[in-house]
Amino acid sequence: MRDSGIELSAEGLPSWLDPVVRAAETVRPEQLSRFLPPEQGGRQSAVLILFGEGPRGPELLLMERSGSLRSHAGQPSFPGGALDPEDGDPLTTGPLRAALREAEEETGLDPRGVQLFGVLPRLYIPVSGFVVAPVLGWWREPSPVKAVDLAETARVFTVPVADLTEPAHRATTVHPSGHRGPAFLVASALVWGFTAGVIDRLLHYAGWEQPWDPTRQVPLDWRA
Repeated sequence: MRDSGIELSAEGLPSWLDPVVRAAETVRPEQLSRFLPPEQGGRQSAVLILFGEGPRGPELLLMERSGSLRSHAGQPSFPGGALDPEDGDPLTTGPLRAALREAEEETGLDPRGVQLFGVLPRLYIPVSGFVVAPVLGWWREPSPVKAVDLAETARVFTVPVADLTEPAHRATTVHPSGHRGPAFLVASALVWGFTAGVIDRLLHYAGWEQPWDPTRQVPLDWRA
């Protein structure tokens, strides 16, 4: 996919990403989430699922939202946000531009060092009305990252995939509403909600998941 300098390409990726590429090409929306976009409506948005290679091997870039935000306060997430008109067509390259733009604005990463190689099926976040395109990227040339605006982002951090697949770091969250979902206790953070759900399914369909105990429960604060 090429459009005004933006593209999707799986050429030259490290071999360990091959299962992720295959998953992106074959996974169906209902295999990722029971919350699928409505036929009409919803706010178009995108997140960047950025894989890099760190001291302990493959890793993912995450950020923690500021505790003062009205929505998803204090929650770890992928960089991302709503599409702007200048991002372009939400059904083609708009999400690619939005994912890179938001990641640069939130974490300060240099988008020129990111190779986009896939887009997962669009998903829906009912609580906020966002229709989310999860954009997959390879951090080909890593650049320094940090929380650009502390009013929005508390911190930016990477998590080794080995920590995400470690059964001792996995649990099931129980929201006050009764909703249950996968969670990861990593990097001094509880990753849950939409982000944890996507990571959980990626690990599963990439064949990286290890058996873990879903009966281990972590309650969520009522404000979450």
